[in-house]
Amino acid sequence: MIITTGNLNSVKVKIKELYGHNVFVKVNLGRNKFARFNGKVTGIYPALFTVSPLEDFRGKTTYSYSEVLCGNVFLKENDG
Repeated sequence: MIITTGNLNSVKVKIKELYGHNVFVKVNLGRNKFARFNGKVTGIYPALFTVSPLEDFRGKTTYSYSEVLCGNVFLKENDG
């Protein structure tokens, strides 16, 4: 799991390592609500990255690196 300590460059490097891999995504929606889904990191851009859901998911699939740094988005690589 990506730990929220560090700086923006370390988050970018860790997410770049996940490019093309299946990941488990947990998004904090506020007020103790979370969205969870499995997806694949499909795009790496200077200010954001994209995750394509593997199942039927209706929600935001583009995230900024600062959302990971602040702890609003958690990524974990799926082994299977």
